[in-house]
Amino acid sequence: MPDRSTLLRVEHLRKVYESPTGDVEAIGDISFTMDAGELVCIVGPSGCGKTTLLKCLAGLLRPTSGVVEMDGAPVTGPSPAMAVVFQEYGRSLYPWLTVRGNVELPLRHKQLTRAARNKLVVDALEAVGLAHAARSHPWQLSGGMQQRVAIARAVAYQPDILIMDEPFAAVDAQTRADLEDLVRELHASRTISVVFVTHDIDESVYLGQRVLVLSTSPTWVQEDLAIDLPPERDQITTRALPRFTELRTHVYDQIQRAKRGQAVAPRSAR
Repeated sequence: MPDRSTLLRVEHLRKVYESPTGDVEAIGDISFTMDAGELVCIVGPSGCGKTTLLKCLAGLLRPTSGVVEMDGAPVTGPSPAMAVVFQEYGRSLYPWLTVRGNVELPLRHKQLTRAARNKLVVDALEAVGLAHAARSHPWQLSGGMQQRVAIARAVAYQPDILIMDEPFAAVDAQTRADLEDLVRELHASRTISVVFVTHDIDESVYLGQRVLVLSTSPTWVQEDLAIDLPPERDQITTRALPRFTELRTHVYDQIQRAKRGQAVAPRSAR
């Protein structure tokens, strides 16, 4: 039986894509657990299957074998306890709806009164700093503000787990830093459990309480690294810490080892 604090359990997850020219094993053998309230970042070499893993976690893709459990129950399809924020915010927002309409849309599938929906929408927009833009349309906003709308929509849905797939890859460096701090603030103030997939090593160390380093495909968890930085972090002080440099260098080295094929897979992953 899983521990009561275990929110997400992944055990011997494997995914093979079938093709007329030959099957492709994208994920070989991935196992890990995540406790309620954690912020876990996932990094790995390009093409290692990070997005495939995310889709399996979210119930958007059925694994070839293995187990994904949420609160002890198998994930067999999109779960109402999860919300996903994608990299391509422009495709996830409806341009004909206002910012408010985009945030409110998923709530219409819940058994909520109009007043309850309104309260959640207002609260979410305030949380991401967009209360002033409720009547605007996504196309009237900058890329960073559009991604804030996508985050607000996920927050308003009140998920147990927020899954984020390289959500800041398409924004500029300054906006990215602001959005990273927004995620940390939301995680701390609302105790949302977050799985954050990224290709940015520094971002993973700055954001995460743990960093899962994936191998090259067929993928397995090469290292589950605890990030022992202070819980209170900022873009200047934290990134200047010697320990931050040590951690990001360690993760970088692990990814380079994976690329060179120097990492040794556990026996269960072979």
